[in-house]
This record gives sequence, C-alpha cells and structure tokens, in this order.
Amino acid sequence: MSGLVLKLAPKERVLINGAVIENGDRRSRLSIVTRGANILRLRDAIHPEEATTPVRRVCYAAQLVLSGDADEDEARLPLLRRIEELSQVLTDTDSRTHLGCATQAVIDGQYYQCLKSLRSLLAREERLLAHGVT
Repeated sequence: MSGLVLKLAPKERVLINGAVIENGDRRSRLSIVTRGANILRLRDAIHPEEATTPVRRVCYAAQLVLSGDADEDEARLPLLRRIEELSQVLTDTDSRTHLGCATQAVIDGQYYQCLKSLRSLLAREERLLAHGVT
C-alpha cells in the first residue's frame, strides 16, 4: 500500500481535510491513501500569536489554506508575493531552492509541500534574527 503513513503518539491530534482527529491512549498508525488530502499535525501548527517573523507569517498563510480557513484561489497570489519578498532577503542558494520549491508548490496547489519547504527556513531565519541580520 502506498501513500502517507502517519504515526501518532497517544492523544496526538491531526487535521485531515478540515476535521480534527485525536488519537486514543496508544500509539497508532494511519495510512492515508487518498491523494491530495490536506493533512496537518497540530503539534506542527503555527498559532496566530506565533506568526511574528516574516517566514512564520508566510508559513501561517500557507497553513490557513491547508486547514481550509483561507480560500485557495484568494490566497494564491498574496502567498506568491510573500514568498517573492522572502526571496529578496534570503538570497543564499539553499534558501532560494526552498523558496523555489514553495513557489512551485503554490502554483501546483500543493500547500502541504509549500508549508514543508517554508518550514525548512525557520531555523535559518531564527539564526539570522538572533545575529541582528535583516
């Protein structure tokens, strides 16, 4: 069987196509066989009050589409603009690769892949902000 396999800890919550699902008292595995399902582990979710940096704000915007809280068609262009703004600041090769993947994912309507690419920039952003680089 192919597809995504989620390994859930006891009481862990996951958002699947807008529905919050909570695991029971034991570890478990879920096999997601439907292509294109919108899935977000709630432990990985960025909460509104945590969207305080440029990369976190763009991640949050992608997350809203993924969770169904923002309309994909209305969010696409603003999200692409925000990714482009990040690419004006994060100019190293690795960052540009992740931002290029995020851009392509938005164009393809793959918001999980967009979020995944953007999240890979969080540690770099944290280091830059800690050193006062903007």
